[in-house]
Amino acid sequence: MRLADHITRLPRAVEPLRGQDVAAPYDLSGPVHELIIGAAGTSPYLCHLLDRERDWAAQAMADINAARAALLTFDADGFAELRQAKRRAALLTALCDLGGAWSLGEVTGFLSAFADHVVERALGAELRPLIKAGKVPADHGLFVLAMGKHGAGELNYSSDIDLVVLFDDAGLTPVDAGERRRHLVRAMRGVVKRLSEVTADGYVFRTDLRLRPDAAVTPIVMSTSAAEAYYESAGRTWERAAYIKARVAAGDQAAGARFLAAMAPFIWRRHLDFAAIEDAHSMILKIRDHRGLHGPITLPGHDMKLGRGGIREIEFLAQTRQLISGGRDPRLRPSATRAALEALTGAGWLAPDTAATLDAAYVSHREVEHRLQMMRDAQTHALPHSEEGFERLAALMGLERPALEARLTQTLEDVHAATEPFFAPEGPRDTPSEPQWGEDVTAAWGRYPALRSERAQRLFERLRPDILARLQDAADPERALRHFDAFLAGLPAGVQVFSLFEANRQLLDLVIDIASIAPALAQHLGRNAAVIDAVLAGQFFSPWPGAAALSAEFAAAMARHADYETQLNALRGTVREWHFRVGVHHLRGLTTSAEAGQQYADLAEAVLAAVFPVVCADMAARHGPPPGQGAAVVAMGSLGAGRLHATSDLDLLLIYDAAGQESSTGARPLATRAYYARLTQRLITALQAPMEQGRLYEVDMRLRPSGRNGPLATSLAAFESYQRNDAWTWEHLALTRARAVAGTAEVRAAVEAVRCALIAAPREPAQVATDVADMRARIFAARPGIKELDAKDGPGRMQDLELFAQTLALLAGSDRRDVAGQLAAGQGAGTIDAGALDTLLAHAALLWHVRSVTRLVLKPGQSADALPGISADQFLAREMPPGATSVARALSDAATDIAKAFEACLVTWQAAANSGSRGA
Repeated sequence: MRLADHITRLPRAVEPLRGQDVAAPYDLSGPVHELIIGAAGTSPYLCHLLDRERDWAAQAMADINAARAALLTFDADGFAELRQAKRRAALLTALCDLGGAWSLGEVTGFLSAFADHVVERALGAELRPLIKAGKVPADHGLFVLAMGKHGAGELNYSSDIDLVVLFDDAGLTPVDAGERRRHLVRAMRGVVKRLSEVTADGYVFRTDLRLRPDAAVTPIVMSTSAAEAYYESAGRTWERAAYIKARVAAGDQAAGARFLAAMAPFIWRRHLDFAAIEDAHSMILKIRDHRGLHGPITLPGHDMKLGRGGIREIEFLAQTRQLISGGRDPRLRPSATRAALEALTGAGWLAPDTAATLDAAYVSHREVEHRLQMMRDAQTHALPHSEEGFERLAALMGLERPALEARLTQTLEDVHAATEPFFAPEGPRDTPSEPQWGEDVTAAWGRYPALRSERAQRLFERLRPDILARLQDAADPERALRHFDAFLAGLPAGVQVFSLFEANRQLLDLVIDIASIAPALAQHLGRNAAVIDAVLAGQFFSPWPGAAALSAEFAAAMARHADYETQLNALRGTVREWHFRVGVHHLRGLTTSAEAGQQYADLAEAVLAAVFPVVCADMAARHGPPPGQGAAVVAMGSLGAGRLHATSDLDLLLIYDAAGQESSTGARPLATRAYYARLTQRLITALQAPMEQGRLYEVDMRLRPSGRNGPLATSLAAFESYQRNDAWTWEHLALTRARAVAGTAEVRAAVEAVRCALIAAPREPAQVATDVADMRARIFAARPGIKELDAKDGPGRMQDLELFAQTLALLAGSDRRDVAGQLAAGQGAGTIDAGALDTLLAHAALLWHVRSVTRLVLKPGQSADALPGISADQFLAREMPPGATSVARALSDAATDIAKAFEACLVTWQAAANSGSRGA
């Protein structure tokens, strides 16, 4: 690959005669001749290299690929040989960069790969004599981490290299580890000298080892155990950011990979880490203070790396965003800046136009940086102070000076405009002085755990005026303040949450809404504040994935852990976030009550589908695989019908088919009945046991055959026999909503076949009507008081409507499980007419809406009387029927219609006792 064939741009020569003098011996023509003149006639450093390395350079330009490969594979390690290689690498890079033959990525990638190679060569040269003398073993465990631009493959033209040097001390006694470290420190000092010492031949790379843990007091080579202990106990945000770019550059690759894997939890936090924004902003301000870089952008002497609008602002934005959300989304972990910007854009964390601006500016800034360094091989990032210096820079860029200055000014301003708002979030709005109302509430805030630290207090004081102003805008400010107070009181710590609020004021609006409308949800947030970050996750507002996709996600979340209890705890955290998502979408009107009900049911079904195999596997490890065909988890009640609310428990059965097998076959076998009873108990425990991340669901098994007195698990044969011969009418009614949601396909299909056959069996309408009337009377007697906004209890309310629908389905022999489907089955059987069906469906939707809303906004155990007025006005009324004057009146009217229709059907069935007609 000839350089001449790939030249796309050319530098200008500030001193053409000097450039021509250097170019003449090359005996070349065309663009490559002009390239040499421009480089040598503008850069004193390149002029020197082109003159000193003339013979090699002529061959390299004839085949730049071969030259590149040779520089990355040479096997010399002497001082002179390493420095000669560096000169040639610098010259090849400059010619390919200035001529446009290499992109920015190819330039920085080659420089980084070359640095890796020379570090490996120098390290080998220093370790070989120690290994030969028996002072360190051949498997010494030493590895060198490339940090910063070197680690990211973005090394600049005249950069130093930042290295962290560690050795794996696993299996070593403290004495042996100390002895090995002593020899490795000696070797590493030799490496630094071999690379950094300036001789008559120059130097290779300035080498900086100060990014190691607590560099002021620690040796230049540390053990991995000491490093891990430091980062776990004292690691800071800037060190987390640094390790985003860390990469094993030389030494024991396997040991380095193990260390970086162990560092992942330190770098990538599980929850969104907006506190990193303040840390990054503080770092930027400290850098500016230290270097005097405050003030407006002026070009002479402006620092292209650290100054306003410079490279570091782009890098900090990308790295900080990665720290915030990379723990949740591994796609956001690229080490290279441009790749990070692309990943963040794809995940929705950066607007495409902002990312495009920053990406273009990054390329432009790095090209300017490289040309500044090419002039004199100086590790500088500062624009020239003199006119002559600007003229040389413009010439190397192939531009006229006015065009360069205009481009620099615009690009720097664009970067600063795009990044500064991120690091300096909007301050408090113009608000009146602190409200006089609620002083008895706000006076206690300073004593809450969330405001213990000075940093939390500082963050909260910036937010406080805005919080109070937004609370004042609520429909019931005093109620909203009290509920926000409950949220604040429940927070175990505040820095993270307050940082979230400061960085995203829309999130603060959401929490104020929750405090105003849904105090139960606000209390949950206070105790589980980590779920707030789910709102900011990239998929929070994506379409609902459905039960199958959720089940796969839950299974993957558990599979990342080997320990059974850790798996269950990890699942709880993930499920809690999805549960919160459903509630937030419902609260904000993004979903209807019907959609929220389906989503809560999908969530529970996905949990069962993911948990049951894990419970079975744990049981199998103890007592062998499940005997026979295995078991099915059968959802009853609301989950069977595919509709839950925010605080629903789960009505479940476990039905198994032993296929004649009397016991399990494991190391500690159990009799089949005992095996499945214990399996059921373990499933219940897995679902409802409180753990660090809370519990999944309360479980109710009372719908199993014989109720509380029956065995926890029922064989398929016993289940079928009981249902055919001994079950009460209410048990057949319950069966109309049964649905197998987890377990083996064979048993699930068998359960469904039994269910459908039992429902389709002929039955006497009069007897069913008599039994149902008796059930209604018992239910009403147990709960005689009817609250105004209670959608569940009482004649014609939700429980009564569901019983009506189940009765219609049973008498029609329909396999439908949902209320709407069962009502439609009654219409299809001629029991109710089409007009009545439409009325009942509308009433059913209203009842479910009120029921789902009250369960979302009230605390467990609270009656509908405690419902805040704001909820009734802004939330309940969303799905009111046309012309309704109030929610309470609409509920009462609906209940009256439903009760009349139900009672009319009961009378009809009983009157038709001898007609022989099903359901007529």
